[in-house]
Amino acid sequence: MLGFLTMTLPAREVMRLDLEGARKQAILYNKTLKNAGMAVDKSVYQLKEAISAGLPQVSSTLDYTNALGAKLSIRFVEDAPPTEIPIRPTSNFNLQVGQLLFNGPYFVGIELAKLGKSLMEKSYEKSEQDILAQVTGGYNLVLMSRELLDLLNRNVTNFREVYNKTSALVSAGILEQTDLDQLGVQIASLGNSVRSSERQLELAKNMLRLQLGLTIDQDFEVLGTLDQALLAMNGISEASGPFDVNRNPDFQLLGLQENLTQKQVRLQYAAFLPTLTGFYNRTEKILKPDFDMSPKNMVGLNLSIPIFSGGQQTAKLKQAKIELETMQNTRELLAEQLEVQEKQLRFNLKNANETYLNQVTNLDVARRVYSNLKLKFEQGMISALDLVTADNNYLRAETEYLTALFQVLQAKLDLDKINGNLK
Repeated sequence: MLGFLTMTLPAREVMRLDLEGARKQAILYNKTLKNAGMAVDKSVYQLKEAISAGLPQVSSTLDYTNALGAKLSIRFVEDAPPTEIPIRPTSNFNLQVGQLLFNGPYFVGIELAKLGKSLMEKSYEKSEQDILAQVTGGYNLVLMSRELLDLLNRNVTNFREVYNKTSALVSAGILEQTDLDQLGVQIASLGNSVRSSERQLELAKNMLRLQLGLTIDQDFEVLGTLDQALLAMNGISEASGPFDVNRNPDFQLLGLQENLTQKQVRLQYAAFLPTLTGFYNRTEKILKPDFDMSPKNMVGLNLSIPIFSGGQQTAKLKQAKIELETMQNTRELLAEQLEVQEKQLRFNLKNANETYLNQVTNLDVARRVYSNLKLKFEQGMISALDLVTADNNYLRAETEYLTALFQVLQAKLDLDKINGNLK
């Protein structure tokens, strides 16, 4: 029965993703991005909490007291015996309504909460940009690892064909056994390279799997090639337009943090202002005492004026001003650093593009050289050692070509990230 069920259970579908599909998958299921989204949701409730502190506050109390038979003793005339009045049980229901009328820190606190919400939203956008950059880089790494593995597998297949032909020639006495042995050593070396490349591909896929929010047992395949990824880019020599530091996510986030620090200064100033509150109190007597002089309804105002705090509030204000000045300097420093970094990334892209174009030519030459030497070997004009050397040179040229192509894609990705152009 177990065998029958195993055969009839459908195989888990392999997810096939192009780059756009991978980016959408990460936006929906990446756990880091989910946490950033929940931080935004939390900031919404923090804003509601800050606003609710200034709305009417209603509370009620219910009490019951019993003196356990105690009596009040009152002597109205000095020589007369005292009059005793029993203390009866009492019970009250009290309803209290309070309303904040003026409080400087409250209004500044609402502005702080709004800025905090904007800060979380901008932080989410930055996290989204980081995840998109990681997914794109990881996707390209999987493409490169897969193409390198395919290259090695094709090379092993070709060398085995050459090995079989050489074996027949050795048996016929046309070639020497050492030629066949050298080809066997090369095939074994290529086999080791294939296994190493398989492990590198699996590692690259596992890294991308984490970024996509997939489980460890969810298999997936990436579509396309590195050459197609290069064609999909809108130019590789320059970024679109001049660099605008205000579009950089890190600079935008730091700008919001500076505004938040400015509000902290205002908050310390507001602490010097008075606080005015109003209240309404209604008391219902459930069990009344014999003498009840308290009114049922009571309204009033409460004005609290800070006069002297031992210099504590002044010290807090000066600290907030120092923090603001520090934040302003940090923002200016970041702008200068981003300007320098953007120029360096442009240089990196230009250098990577030049290296890639050089490797295109180098690969074409290596392919032609290898094809010619392979033909000469089959004709007995060169030794197996010459063919192995040519094959190693060809593999090196292919690897350097794929590496140069990947570096162009990564350089363009880094430049797009600093310009905020990943969406």
